[in-house]
Amino acid sequence: MKNKGLVLSILATLFLGNLLNAQDKFDTEQTEEEQIIAVISNYISGTSYSYPDKLLSAFIPGANMFLDKDGEPLYVMKIEKYAEMVGKGEAGKFNGRTTNILSIDRFEGIATAKLEVIIPSFGRRFVDMLLLKKLDDGWKIISKTAGSELSERKGNKVLIVTSNASNKENPSFSTGNSFSEVSIAYFEYQHAGYHVDFVSPKGGEIPLAYINPYDSIHMAALYNTDFMYGISHTKKPSEINPSEYDIILFTGGSAPIFDIPQNVEIQKIATDIYEQKGVIASVCHGTAGIVNIKTSNGKYLVDGKKVNGFPEEYENKNSELYKNFPFIIEDEIEKNGGTFLHGEKAKSYYVTDGRLVTGQNFQSSKIVAQKSVEISKKSH
Repeated sequence: MKNKGLVLSILATLFLGNLLNAQDKFDTEQTEEEQIIAVISNYISGTSYSYPDKLLSAFIPGANMFLDKDGEPLYVMKIEKYAEMVGKGEAGKFNGRTTNILSIDRFEGIATAKLEVIIPSFGRRFVDMLLLKKLDDGWKIISKTAGSELSERKGNKVLIVTSNASNKENPSFSTGNSFSEVSIAYFEYQHAGYHVDFVSPKGGEIPLAYINPYDSIHMAALYNTDFMYGISHTKKPSEINPSEYDIILFTGGSAPIFDIPQNVEIQKIATDIYEQKGVIASVCHGTAGIVNIKTSNGKYLVDGKKVNGFPEEYENKNSELYKNFPFIIEDEIEKNGGTFLHGEKAKSYYVTDGRLVTGQNFQSSKIVAQKSVEISKKSH
């Protein structure tokens, strides 16, 4: 048991080291990855909006697709034949096929990509594995294989807001995103049938805090390649289309209060999601991210609402972190017209008010995720 804990501790340490260093390498990979994503996007839009030419542009001529078919252990279709089938749809009209990139792994001119495809009319969830290669004319998909399972999922999506604030300039205190709050919410939304995307002000990697390799949920997250890819490749606000999301969740930790409340792009995304009958949720210090959100009528989101978050009463007022907070969450909520409520220390506590769900601490992450799903389903 001790050896197991040591291995997990080393795993967490190595992961954090890789995530927070080698910025030059990260920037280079992003450039390559953006090219790969552009190719995959042609495949996605080609199949979802019936554009056979766009689909064909993503593949090499004659590429094989290894697919599922009843009675045949290995069914092979050429990309040209598949494009013919796609072309039978109405060009430009969304056909209900929702595709999300789960992960990309690249090495010296080759790459693999894992995609999740939801087709509600089929009652199935597909997973596509793409093999790509960098050729003289750029990246191309050279083959695809797919598997599927029965599923009632409808392609619903959740956006989890995270922070890039790593506080490298001031070593007197550390900042990071709460690993518990992010991972608990992620698994809870997935269990409810939702796809989860991550966004941060700058996109890309985010600092993490409070990783416990002895915690079963943390361990599951550390070994979940889709989750790890998502939090190390968070989307930029400019890459987010609010109309795709039913729920937006602001998670906490020591970082979000430093860069989320003043980010106008993220505030606008939250407003758009909320005003299309979506749900806004927050946990712990993540509530800092909602204090400045305004609805289209110019009123603060929290005005006239009951709101929860990490209370001032439970802060460590002697810590350097607290002394450097730009504001007190509780004060800002009340200044902007909200009523701040809280429960017992270190106990799960949450508040709902219409399509706003707020929780007190990481112990509240699960119930906040569950309630946001419950409210979202009633609103649509």
